Amino acid sequence: METYVYAFLFCGFVCMISQLILDNTKLTPGHVTSLFVVVGAMLDVFGIYDKIVLYCGAGAIIPITSFGHLLIHGAMDVASENGFMGLALGIFDLTSAGISVAVVSAFFLALLFKPRH
Repeated sequence: METYVYAFLFCGFVCMISQLILDNTKLTPGHVTSLFVVVGAMLDVFGIYDKIVLYCGAGAIIPITSFGHLLIHGAMDVASENGFMGLALGIFDLTSAGISVAVVSAFFLALLFKPRH
């Protein structure tokens, strides 16, 4: 039961911080999204994001911060096996399925709906 509470609190915290950034700066949603990907990556570099995932479960896997975490996590895993070249080889190992679904979905949605000018 407490994992649900931690998941709710973590996602709520991420949303609150992003809303505060949007309301109080001139950053666009794209800037904030990129910022949170970088924050997730940095938290993974220092080993913090894995601890957050242990406590918050899916609450830490769902937000955009987990995308940065997964990019770095995959790269570091492959780099530990293949050395420096593993950084480039493994960066999309853990995220490739999600990226593929996003690209294919966007393609079919673009066929179904008419863009506005």
